[in-house]
Amino acid sequence: MACPLCDDTGWRPMEVDGVRRVVRCDCWKRDATMRLLEQAHVPRRYQHCTLDSFTAYNERLALAVDHARRLVEQGPLAERGLLLLGPPGVGKTHVSVGVLRELVLRYGLRGLFYDTRDLLRVIRSTYDPSVHTTEPEVLRPVIDAQVLVLDDLGAEKTSEWVDETLNLIVNSRYSGRRLTLLTSNYPDTGDLAEPDSLRARIGFRMYSRLLEMCEPVHLDGLDYREPRPPNADDAESLRTEWEARKSALKKLPSRTSAQARARLRAARLQTPAEPLDVKWPGGRAGS
Repeated sequence: MACPLCDDTGWRPMEVDGVRRVVRCDCWKRDATMRLLEQAHVPRRYQHCTLDSFTAYNERLALAVDHARRLVEQGPLAERGLLLLGPPGVGKTHVSVGVLRELVLRYGLRGLFYDTRDLLRVIRSTYDPSVHTTEPEVLRPVIDAQVLVLDDLGAEKTSEWVDETLNLIVNSRYSGRRLTLLTSNYPDTGDLAEPDSLRARIGFRMYSRLLEMCEPVHLDGLDYREPRPPNADDAESLRTEWEARKSALKKLPSRTSAQARARLRAARLQTPAEPLDVKWPGGRAGS
C-alpha cells in the first residue's frame, strides 16, 4: 500500500506561512535508516538483538547494559566506545549489536559489524588475482564507518600480517576519533607475562590504543548456548541458576601449552630463550 502522505515519492507536501513546499516524508526516513541497518552486515543470528531484549540477571550484566545505554544517549557525541570482555556465551555480541542498532536507527549513523577473523579472511582474499575486490575497497568502509563493531578480537591466529592489519584499522579509527565497539573472550588479567590475556594476544601498543578509545566492561554469567530447563529464561530463574553455579565456574582453559607459556614468559622478562614460535589456535566467534 502506498504511503498516504507522499504516495511513495518520499516527499510530503506541506504549507508554511502560505507557502507550499515539500519535505522528506517520515516513510522515507524510516526506509533510509532500515537500509543503513541492512548495510551494517549484522549476521542473521544476531539481527534480533536489542538492549531491551537483553536479560541482565546479575550485577555485571546490568552494569554492561548501563554502559551501553549511556553510550547510546551520547550518540554521535560519544568519545569512547566499549571493550566488552568475558567468557563465551555471556552476551557480549548481543550488547554490542544492540548499541549498533540504536545508533543507526536513532541517529542515522553508518555502522558496520565484522567478526575479526572474517574481516581478516575477506582482506586476505583480495590478494587472489581472481578476486576483483581490492584491499582498500575492503578496508575503507571499516576505517570510515561512524560506528564499528569488531567481534571476537584476539581469536585470530597471530602473525606479522595480522598484527599490521589490525593495527592499521585501530590506529586509523583512533586518529579519526571514530566510535568503536569490540568484544573478546580473552581476559584482561593484568599479568604482562600471561600469554592468554588480551594484551598478549593483540600486542601492548594496540591494547594501549583500545584503552583510550574504549571503556573496558567485564561481563560474567551463564553460557546462553548451554541447554536450560523449561521456563528458565526469566531473570529470576537465571539469577538463581547463576548463583548456584557461580562458585563452580572455572577460568577459561589455557589455549597454550605449559612449554609455550614458559617461553613467552621468559621473552617478556627479557631472559635468554630459544626463538619463539608459539602456535596460537583460534577461539569461538559470536559470543
